[in-house]
Amino acid sequence: MTAVHQLLAALSYGDAISDEALTIRGHLREAGLASDIFAEGVHPRMSGEARPLWEYPGRSSAGTVCLFHFSIGSAAGPMIFHAPDRLVIIYHNITPAHWFLGFHPHLAGLCHNGRRELDAFAGRAELALGDSEFNRRELDAAGFRRTGVLPIVLDVQRYRQPPAPLIRRFYRDGRRNVLFVGRIIPNKRIDDLIRVFAVYQRYIEPRSRLLLVGDHRGHERYFDRLREMAQALRLDEIVFTGHVDQSDLLAYYSVADAFLCLSEHEGYCVPLVEAMLLDVPVIAYDAGAVAETLRGGGVLLREKRPETVAELLHRLIDDAALRSAVLATQRNAVSRITETDFGALVLDALRTVIES
Repeated sequence: MTAVHQLLAALSYGDAISDEALTIRGHLREAGLASDIFAEGVHPRMSGEARPLWEYPGRSSAGTVCLFHFSIGSAAGPMIFHAPDRLVIIYHNITPAHWFLGFHPHLAGLCHNGRRELDAFAGRAELALGDSEFNRRELDAAGFRRTGVLPIVLDVQRYRQPPAPLIRRFYRDGRRNVLFVGRIIPNKRIDDLIRVFAVYQRYIEPRSRLLLVGDHRGHERYFDRLREMAQALRLDEIVFTGHVDQSDLLAYYSVADAFLCLSEHEGYCVPLVEAMLLDVPVIAYDAGAVAETLRGGGVLLREKRPETVAELLHRLIDDAALRSAVLATQRNAVSRITETDFGALVLDALRTVIES
């Protein structure tokens, strides 16, 4: 039996890449392939789902296919680079280092070196898969011989679970809720979200709230700057939730009147798909793979002057006809996602490696 294992820097709880790895493993096992996940770090709640990285050499062989979710600063990289396995890179993008200069110099260095390490893997991998065409083009530029696209493999059933009732009761108080989901890091441009919200709350809808759902740990310097900015603008109701579990995440989507993303670097952006799956109207800035991820759904911004975006936000929330039209575009995009046979997609992407 062919073995197709996955290597990750970390298997985390509530992380898009970790969720994808679990879903891929399920599809591989259903196809009759031996498949395990090996990770350098494993969240306690995921302890039964992965084996420690140091066990991998015992499974490694010239006949084993390894799917390496490429990551910066991980011991998994050097290990698999020198292993005999047939290697497939799954690339989720490395944020350019300049976004972290002044906020997180160590991470900036990791990102810079990670881009160089990616180039080194070009001659080692038989196949490299980006989760968007945007990412695939980066693989081409890095010199990989064979590249393809394997979109994030979502487990749609996870979004049909009941949302946390306490959050729904707490935030359904008559205020307009503007939502963003994602890590609180500089390239996500949370500062631009706050600028737009300042205009929206001050001049359009005083009874409003900005919900920022995402982890800021490791990025305290940027987080502190954002809080100082909100205080200087004298804004009410900016909520930083930190990391949340799945039921809480679903509850935040359920109370949202609109999802706003002004990020300037995205290799895919899973929360855009989550918002569309959960029927929250989306406004997003056209950067990186955002347009590709939306698949024609939502409202795509070419520029993001706070006054313009705030007015558009107001119209999307309060104009029933516009809201209905935008949601129709999103439902069309979602139908194409939910109709995708992700199991077949995974196997088709890997067929040339598994069968040769």
